[in-house]
Amino acid sequence: MNIAIAGGSGLIGSALTEHLTKQGHTVYILTRDATNKPVKEKVHYVEWLHDKATPEKELQGVKAIINLAGESIGSGRWTEERKQAILNSRIESTRAVIDLIKQLTPTLRVLVNASAIGYYGHSTSKTFSEDSEPVDDSFLTKVVNSWETEAAKARDFGVRVAFCRLGIVLDKKEGALPKMLLPYKLFAGGNLGTGEQWMSWVHMDDVVRLFSLAIENSAIIGPLNVTAPNPVQMKEFGQTLASILNRPHWFPTPTFLLKVVLGEMSTLVLDGQKVLPKKSADFDYTFQYATLEPALTDTLKGKN
Repeated sequence: MNIAIAGGSGLIGSALTEHLTKQGHTVYILTRDATNKPVKEKVHYVEWLHDKATPEKELQGVKAIINLAGESIGSGRWTEERKQAILNSRIESTRAVIDLIKQLTPTLRVLVNASAIGYYGHSTSKTFSEDSEPVDDSFLTKVVNSWETEAAKARDFGVRVAFCRLGIVLDKKEGALPKMLLPYKLFAGGNLGTGEQWMSWVHMDDVVRLFSLAIENSAIIGPLNVTAPNPVQMKEFGQTLASILNRPHWFPTPTFLLKVVLGEMSTLVLDGQKVLPKKSADFDYTFQYATLEPALTDTLKGKN
C-alpha cells in the first residue's frame, strides 16, 4: 500500500516509517523541503505547504494518510503565545491535509489522525475508554477536540477517519521519559507531586502496530486509544524506573515547586488520566508490551 505521512520525520513518524516499509508498504513523507533527505528503500519525500509544491501530483495512488504534524506540547513554557502556536500548528496542518484529500479521492481510503488522551481531561478516580466524554475543559482538552473536529471533515469526501489518541510514549531519547530519567540518573528521583496521578503509557512497538491496525482494519472508525492496558500511578512508574536503573526513589518534588518551575505545563506531570484501550481489545489486538516493567526495560536497555 502507498501511505503518506505528515510529520513523518518526528519521533513517531520515524518509527512508523521503519515499521511500514518493513511490512512492504511504500511511504511518502510530506515535507517543506525534500532536498538532501536520506535515501531509503520504499521512502519518498514530497514537498507541501509552500506555493510551488504540488503534492497531489506525486501522491496519486496513495491509499492512506497519517497526520502527525504539530508543535511539541512538551518543549517550552506554556505562554499564551506558545499555547496558540500548539493549537494553530495542528489546525493549519490538518486543514492542509483535508485540502490534499479533496484532490486524492476517491482513491484515498483512510485518514489516521494523531490525537491525545488529553481529550478526556484529568481525574484520579475515573477510568476512561473511547466511549468516555471529557470531564473538564482544560487547554489540552480544547486542543484535541479542535484537532479531531478539523480532521473529521475528511468524512465529507467519503474517507474513513480514525483518531489515534496517544498516551505517554516511552522513548529514551525524546518525549516525556528523558525528562523523568534525569533525576534518577542524578540519584535524586522520587514522586512528582503526590504520585497519585495516573500515567497511561505505551511502548513504541505498540504505537506503530496500532497505527497500522487503524489503517488496515476498515471497521476502526473514530477514536482509538493508543495506550497499554495497564496504566499505573506515577509513584509506581517512578519506583519501577528506579528499580531498572538501580537508583533510589526517595526525593519527592513538591507540587508547588513544579508549578513554579513549569507553570501551566506542569499539568503534563502533575495531572493524569487512567485510560484503557477498549477498542483495541474489541478487535483482539495483542499488546507487545502490556505491563510497565518489561516495556521500560526494553526501552532503556534495548538495542534502539
